[in-house]
Amino acid sequence: MDEKPEMELMSIPATPRLSTPEIQTPSGQRSPRLSSKEARSSTTRTPASLISPRFLSPIGTPMKRVLINMKGYLEDVGHLTKLNPQDAWLPITESRNGNAHYAAFHNLNAGIGFQALLVPVAFAFLGWSWGIISLTIAYFWQLYTLWILVQLHEAVPGKRYNRYVELAQAAFGERLGLWFALFPTVYLSAGTATALILIGGETMKLFFQIVCGPLCSTNPLSTIEWYLVFTSLCIVLSQLPNLNSIAGLSLIGAITAITYSTMVWVLSVSQPRPPSISYEPLSSPSFSASVLSILNALGIIAFAFRGHNLALEIQATMPSTFKHPAHVPMWRGAKVAYFFIAMCLFPVAIGGFWSYGNLMPQGGILNALYGFHIHDIPRGLLATTFLLVVFNCLSSFQIYSMPVFDSFEAGYTSRTNRPCSIWVRCGFRVFYGFISFFIGIALPFLSSIAGLLGGLTLPVTFAYPCFMWVLIKKPQKFSFNWYFNWTLGWLGIAFSLAFSIGGVWSMVNSGLKLKFFQPN
Repeated sequence: MDEKPEMELMSIPATPRLSTPEIQTPSGQRSPRLSSKEARSSTTRTPASLISPRFLSPIGTPMKRVLINMKGYLEDVGHLTKLNPQDAWLPITESRNGNAHYAAFHNLNAGIGFQALLVPVAFAFLGWSWGIISLTIAYFWQLYTLWILVQLHEAVPGKRYNRYVELAQAAFGERLGLWFALFPTVYLSAGTATALILIGGETMKLFFQIVCGPLCSTNPLSTIEWYLVFTSLCIVLSQLPNLNSIAGLSLIGAITAITYSTMVWVLSVSQPRPPSISYEPLSSPSFSASVLSILNALGIIAFAFRGHNLALEIQATMPSTFKHPAHVPMWRGAKVAYFFIAMCLFPVAIGGFWSYGNLMPQGGILNALYGFHIHDIPRGLLATTFLLVVFNCLSSFQIYSMPVFDSFEAGYTSRTNRPCSIWVRCGFRVFYGFISFFIGIALPFLSSIAGLLGGLTLPVTFAYPCFMWVLIKKPQKFSFNWYFNWTLGWLGIAFSLAFSIGGVWSMVNSGLKLKFFQPN
């Protein structure tokens, strides 16, 4: 051990719990005190040892041991990371025992879901070449911005940005960052949760109609009643306290998403294709209508890569020290997750478009499977596919609602300076569940405008991380890194505006809605 780090540590205030000869180790254990025999022997040193430079040094053996142990302790607790005491009361940062496995589960649950079933709809407007090119570019673009977010989580020594809004405020300023990040992240979380209620309720209705057949014809539940049933299940599951506690649900959501995504494209490819199928992009009555349809299709592809608004929150659930930073297990889990996401998205898009071409219905490949092959596929197999979709929607609702729960409780704890009780936390989650239910009833088109959702929330995934990297990391001006991130960021903003316009036009004029075929 050289002398320079030791002299630097002399400026660190002494910790009252550290004392000699009983020394506290970084693990919290204490070294045993010297026995009386050892103590006596330690005083009978030779004259040579008494005049050695080590003995005369102001940093003698006891003090050196204190400083070495203090250095190890500071490195183990996070290199003097400043922790907000309020974080221990909030759902996202309440538990910090996450790991790479949890990161993989959460990223899979957030990154794959019902939006993957809509990607073949985009191919119907883009065709083979542009569809595959657009999907590939979007995949690698969002993978790069995810890496940026993982690296920026602890970009400033001694500070962890546990939420997307916190990182935006650090990059753009307190007020500007709040305005830039709050609306798209809340809109993405709340809008996705509302859409999941609508999708889950409709899928539950179809599942029970497939299972019981004619027996369900007498006094069946209405669609709104199925929405209410699904919402009630979501509220029950939402009582799990924090983000780490839903790791099991995220695992279920990841497994079900991979399973039903694989089932729908395998079943579609294995069935005979419709006789009038065509792979030419859908035509529109005018050039402007064609452009807007293409923009809406690109917005659907952008919406397929949601989940970046949860990346920092997922990483915040992991312990982080100077020796073992949280970005290592987070990136390891994210790589595994996005490998499986690619294994789901690309086969669904390519297999779905190959099976149905421009006959792809507005609701996506699951809608097409039900409409074209209801009599060709065994009823049990089809019902299993719909049930897996329900399980995935229930799991996805939890992880997308967690930032909203965190915001509710942050407001409460800031005003009261105490953690939420069980009843207050339960009340917040019941309130949010039923608010999402009523919004879904009043504005049912929220589940259908995937292009608009993709356009409005695109900066969260594709643009803001690039700007944050430049503003926080400050690469050399006019370097390749500087040009590359500024270019990607502004392209993301331009695409966001264009895709939003295409989504609004598609909703108003084309009626592109995520609505499953209703059985006769």
